[in-house]
Amino acid sequence: MQRRTFLGTALTLATASPLFAALRGKRWDDAAGVLERATAGKQVDAAVLHVVQKDQSFTHHFGKAASDDAMFLLGSISKPINVTAVMTLFDQRKFQLDDRVKKFLPAFKGEGRDDVTIRHLLTHVSGLPDQLANNNELRKQHAPLTQLVKQAIRTGLEFVPGSRYQYSSMGILLATRIAEVISGADIRTLVDRNVFQLLGMKHSAQGLGRFKLEDMVVCQMKGAAPESGSGDPEAKEWDWNSAYWRKLGAPWGGTHASAPDIGRFLGEFLAARGKVVKPETARLMIRNHNPKGFTPRGLGFAVGKGAGSPGCSERTFGHTGSTGTLCWADPASETICVVLTSLPRRAERQHPREIAAERVAAAARR
Repeated sequence: MQRRTFLGTALTLATASPLFAALRGKRWDDAAGVLERATAGKQVDAAVLHVVQKDQSFTHHFGKAASDDAMFLLGSISKPINVTAVMTLFDQRKFQLDDRVKKFLPAFKGEGRDDVTIRHLLTHVSGLPDQLANNNELRKQHAPLTQLVKQAIRTGLEFVPGSRYQYSSMGILLATRIAEVISGADIRTLVDRNVFQLLGMKHSAQGLGRFKLEDMVVCQMKGAAPESGSGDPEAKEWDWNSAYWRKLGAPWGGTHASAPDIGRFLGEFLAARGKVVKPETARLMIRNHNPKGFTPRGLGFAVGKGAGSPGCSERTFGHTGSTGTLCWADPASETICVVLTSLPRRAERQHPREIAAERVAAAARR
């Protein structure tokens, strides 16, 4: 891997310096400059940029990120990673996408639930809500995933399955519970064994895994999503930075990883290498499964132009996270872009992660 090192915050504060002038012609420097300025100005505490184009790569850390391999709480980038673990069982023919959920979770029936399929769960058209109505109370109680699953199974659908799109973290939770039932392993073990180990993702964990809380980048909480505990002075025991949440390994938002590891993960699908899922399954996961007029979704992935930055192709796939993370891969330019920051997505209308990723997309086309 080709890595280059900037000379700290002085680079941002003096963009006309000889060093910056020497480097700015390099392809990814505009994107790096965005994150350098954001961290130097204390808008963002920590960030890492990782870009791969064909056989060349660039990685740099900023602010309080201790190294290029700094591990961030991914937020919803956790979804495609966890769904990939689920799809390893699809490759073993343990389930079909159009199997009814009740086949594996018998309590999930009645009031329209009988018609919900695994494909519905993975593409956000099941009718399940994003979060449980009593999400905050459950987190205050330090509820285990098994209790969250029981609540999700009992939760009423908000529309007829397949009739509309509604982003649903609880759909992903039930999909991973099905994988647990089939495999006999909990989702933390399944992700580690079937994804991280096979891809050599050595700086990744579902929950904390073998790592310690202090190994992880701290999330900035000001402006964070309400379900994270933002704005609640009593939420420190269950917010994004709490030991409870970091250990839980929520399949919709509790994965930790470094930017280069996310690059390895996206590379599995960009090249359809077959290390984790079969090449045909990789291609299946990054194509749109939703009807015309619905938000395009692959299996766990966002897909289409909206999955990337302006200028990305219709073949782009990726995901974002409310913790301040973003990743995409565009087969048209053979580019992978990963921007991990500690600044919550809702904290800024023009988030530095998005500006940096736009600069990557623009440079990739040159």
